[in-house]
Amino acid sequence: MFQDLLAQLHTHVSGLEPWQQVLALVPAGAIPFIESYFGSFLGTTLGIHPALAVPAAVIGNLLATFVVIALSGRARDAVTAGRARPRDEDKQPSRFRQKVASALEKYGVPGVCLLGPLIVASQITGPTLVALGAARGRVYLWMGISIILWGVVFGVFGSLFLAAIV
Repeated sequence: MFQDLLAQLHTHVSGLEPWQQVLALVPAGAIPFIESYFGSFLGTTLGIHPALAVPAAVIGNLLATFVVIALSGRARDAVTAGRARPRDEDKQPSRFRQKVASALEKYGVPGVCLLGPLIVASQITGPTLVALGAARGRVYLWMGISIILWGVVFGVFGSLFLAAIV
C-alpha cells in the first residue's frame, strides 16, 4: 500500500512541468510518512536539483508538523487549564504513549525528534511530545532540525541513487 502511494506520487509528479514538480513536493512533504525524507528522495530521483527538491519537501513537512504541534499544544492547555484534581492513578496510559514517554526519558527531546522519523511520522511524534509535557519551544527547535537533517540526507541519497542508475 505504501509503495503504491509512492509509485502514484512519482507518476503524478513526473508528468508535471519542472516548476510544478518543485511545487508538488511541498504538499508531498506534508503527508505523514512521506515527509521531508521521501519527498526529497522523490524529487531528486525525478531529476530535480537537490537545492530545489530538499527545501520544497522540508517546507511542506515543517508546515504540517508545526501546525499539528501548535494545535496539540492548545488542546493540552485547554485540557489541563483549571485542573485542580490529581490525575486518575488507575488509568493506564496507552502503549504508544508509554513507549514515547520512555524514549523521552531515555533520549530527551533531541533524541526523540532525531530518531522519531525512523519509527513514526513527525506529525505524530511532535504532538505526542507536547502532550507528554515537553517544552514546545524545544520540540519546535528539534523537530525543525530533524526534518531538515532527514530531508538533506535523503535528498543526497536520492541524488546518488539517480547517478548510480543512470
